[in-house]
Amino acid sequence: MAILSTTTTAPRTAATSFDLRTGPGVRKVPGARKIVLKELAPFTRQLGAMLNAGMPLVQVLSALEDQTSDKTFKQVIAGLRGSIEGGAMFSESLTHYPAVFNDLYIGLIRAGESGGILTETAEQIATFLESSAKLRRKVKSAMMYPIIILIMATILATGMITFIVPVFAGIYKDFGGQLPGPTRFLMAISDLLRSNGIIVIVVLSVLIVAFQRYRKTAAGAFQWDRFCLNFPITGVLARKIAVGRFASTFAQLIRSGVPILRALEIVAAATGNLVLGKVLLDSRAVVERGEPLSNALRNSHEFPPVLVHMLSAGERTGKMDEMMKRIADFYDDEVSTQLAGLTSMIEPLLMVFLGVIIGGIVLCMFLPIFKMHELVNF
Repeated sequence: MAILSTTTTAPRTAATSFDLRTGPGVRKVPGARKIVLKELAPFTRQLGAMLNAGMPLVQVLSALEDQTSDKTFKQVIAGLRGSIEGGAMFSESLTHYPAVFNDLYIGLIRAGESGGILTETAEQIATFLESSAKLRRKVKSAMMYPIIILIMATILATGMITFIVPVFAGIYKDFGGQLPGPTRFLMAISDLLRSNGIIVIVVLSVLIVAFQRYRKTAAGAFQWDRFCLNFPITGVLARKIAVGRFASTFAQLIRSGVPILRALEIVAAATGNLVLGKVLLDSRAVVERGEPLSNALRNSHEFPPVLVHMLSAGERTGKMDEMMKRIADFYDDEVSTQLAGLTSMIEPLLMVFLGVIIGGIVLCMFLPIFKMHELVNF
């Protein structure tokens, strides 16, 4: 989802907090990412439940405004309520806050309004958001352990090289003779970190900042997403997550009555991967010519054959949304299974990695002692 983040010290009123604009009617929302991650799914679930109970939309928003603890989101809801009271449609009001409500959300709400099924649509969006949040938690949980281990390994290795190796270097200085190659290499790294540590940190920081800036460019973001798709082991997982997200989102849009060309435009951003997104955007030209969408995806070689076959079957039977929902459920199960397997596999590999790094440093430090008779000058 598109996120705009700003800071403000304005008082807690809709009139003062959202005066800054980036376009006609578009209002900035401080802390929008937090709202999207924590508040949007419960808001949508309660919205659907209250509408289902027969409450008018304005009254629903007023109740949700009172229930919301997040001050900024409270102002967003107040803005929505005020816009609707002024005669605007709900979907039109949502467009004022693109930092919170992305194209997918707005497109589904607009389709729900047009079809007179806003209640059902809100509940479907809530289910979709909750499923996305659940998947995000699974991926975050699976990545947390290896990240912690890598950070620990880096800290331990740096500490040993910076503080312990110099002690051994002082001992070996009086030995004379030629130290083993691994020991000399380790001592050279230690000298570099101790004498030019600030320079090393600055260089690494510059490289990281430069890489992050490159990733924010169109070419850099596209190349990074392609790298993520093709990276061994995790690339398969990244592709399954993106494909599952496409299938789930596309099914939701088609079921809600969104035209297929508009649905492809929305879902291209919802996949979270620019490579697959470009394929979907390019496929609109194929669909406009009257050809099946499955042909375009098959020729791209970016989408798995099972999805293409299911999509083709859905196109022939007129049940494209149902087939896409099935493939989305299939990939959700695949992702969950692979995440569990990946976690089980990563744990012993990280232990081996940590042992090799720390054990290698210790071995390099004690290697001269094993060859003491060759180094000591009598």
